[in-house]
Amino acid sequence: MAAVRTFAAVLSVFVVVSVVISTRIHRAQPEPYMDEIFHIPQAQKYCQGRFTEWDPMITTLPGLYLASVGLLKPAVLVAGVEVGVACSTLLLRATNVLFAVGNVYLLWALLRKIHGETTDPLLQCLNAVTLASLPVLYFFSFLYYTDPGSTFFTLFMYLHCCHGNHVLAAMMGCVAVMFRQTNVVWLVFCAGVTAVNMVERKHPPKRDPNVLTSLYDSVRTVLQYLATVSHFAKVTLAVLPYAAQVAVFAVFVYVNEGIVVGDRTSHEACLNFPQIFYFFAFSFVFSFPHVLSPSQVSQFLKCDKKKAALLLVLLGLSYVLVDRFTYVHPYLLADNRHYTFYVWQRLFQRHTAVKFALLPAYLYFGWSMFHRLGETRSPLWQLVFLVCLLVSTVPQKLLEFRYFIVPYLLYRLHVRVTCYYRLLAELLLYTAINAVTVYLFVARPFLWPDSSELQHFMW
Repeated sequence: MAAVRTFAAVLSVFVVVSVVISTRIHRAQPEPYMDEIFHIPQAQKYCQGRFTEWDPMITTLPGLYLASVGLLKPAVLVAGVEVGVACSTLLLRATNVLFAVGNVYLLWALLRKIHGETTDPLLQCLNAVTLASLPVLYFFSFLYYTDPGSTFFTLFMYLHCCHGNHVLAAMMGCVAVMFRQTNVVWLVFCAGVTAVNMVERKHPPKRDPNVLTSLYDSVRTVLQYLATVSHFAKVTLAVLPYAAQVAVFAVFVYVNEGIVVGDRTSHEACLNFPQIFYFFAFSFVFSFPHVLSPSQVSQFLKCDKKKAALLLVLLGLSYVLVDRFTYVHPYLLADNRHYTFYVWQRLFQRHTAVKFALLPAYLYFGWSMFHRLGETRSPLWQLVFLVCLLVSTVPQKLLEFRYFIVPYLLYRLHVRVTCYYRLLAELLLYTAINAVTVYLFVARPFLWPDSSELQHFMW
C-alpha cells in the first residue's frame, strides 16, 4: 500500500504539471499545427460517424481516431455535448494527455515487474515519471499525434507479455499497430523474448566475459531445447498469438502493396544503416547519467588483442555503412521547425568528415548501452532486441527522433537504477529540455517569408 500511495502522490504532480502545460500550448497554438492539420479533421469526421471518408495524406492506420471517438463520443451521448465541442482541437489533444498519464502507470508497473516490487518505491515512482517525461515523447502529449497512444499500447503489450498473458499482449499489440504500423516489430520482439524466457527458465544462461562465446552457447542451448517435441510445442503455443497477429499484418501488407497507407511518396523504405548509430547517440544523450562514468570509460578502453581487433573490424564496417548507406530525406533539409534540421545543418553538414569522425563515439555509445543491458538481460535477449531495433530503425529514410521512443524506453526500462543522484540528474535533464522546448514553442514563434502563419520550433 505504501508503494501505491507514493505512486499516487507522484502521479498527481505529473497530472497537474501536464494539464498546465497543455493549456499553455493550446493557448499559444489553438489551431491544428503541423501533422495535426491531417489528424484532427480526420478524427472529427469519425466523431460525426463518417468512417468511410479518409484523407489520402495520412499514412498511419486509424487507431488514434478510433481511440478518440471511444473516449470523447460518450460525452456526446451521455452529457448531450455537441459533437463539435466534444471533438474540438483542445479535447482531441487532451486524449494524448490521458495517454501520457497512462504511460506513467505502465512504466511503473513494468519497472516493478522487471526489477521487483521490493525496490525502493519512491525510486521506482521517480523512475517511471522520468521515463514518461522523455522529452520527445512528453512534448507530443500536448499535440494530436500518434506517439503517446502508440507508446501506451506497445508498453501495455509488453506488460502483458512480461506477466505471461500472451493473448492479451497480442491484442494490445494489434491496437499498437493500428496507431503505427511499425509497431509490428515489437510484436515480434515479444514473441522472441517469450521464447528466450521459456528456454532460460529451464537452462539459465551461463555468465561468460566473452559475449560472443556466451551468445553461441545460448543459441546452441535454444536449438537443443527446441529439438524436443514437447518443448517445441510449448514455445509454439506461447508465441502463437503474436504469430497470428503478424500473419494478419503480412496479409494487410500484401493486399495494401506496402506498409504505408495513403501518401507513400515521403515514406519510401531504404537501408539507412546510420539510423542505428543515431539511435545509439540518442540513447546515450538521454541516459548518460547511467552510462557515463570513469569506470565505464576505463572498462571500454581496456583492450586486449582480441578486443582491439574486434573494434577495428567494427570501425571498418561502420565506415562502409556510413559511406555507402547514408540517406538524407528532403524534409530534413527543408523544414526548419524541427530540431533535427539544426542537428543536421550544424553538425553533419559542417564538414563531410564529421560523419566519419563520430564513428568511435558511436561504438562507445552502443557498447555502453548493451553493457548496461547485460547487467539484467541475457545475451540472447539482447540479440532479440538488437534485431528488432535494426528492423524498426534502419528502413527509415527520415531522421526523426520520434521513431526512437519505443526502443529507447524498452532499453531504459531494463537498466537497473539504484542511485538517487543519477536518477535525479536524468530527471533534471529531461525537465530542462522540456522547459526549453515548451518555451521555444510558446514564446519564440517565427514567420516564414512566404507565409503569414506563425511557425513554432518543435521536435
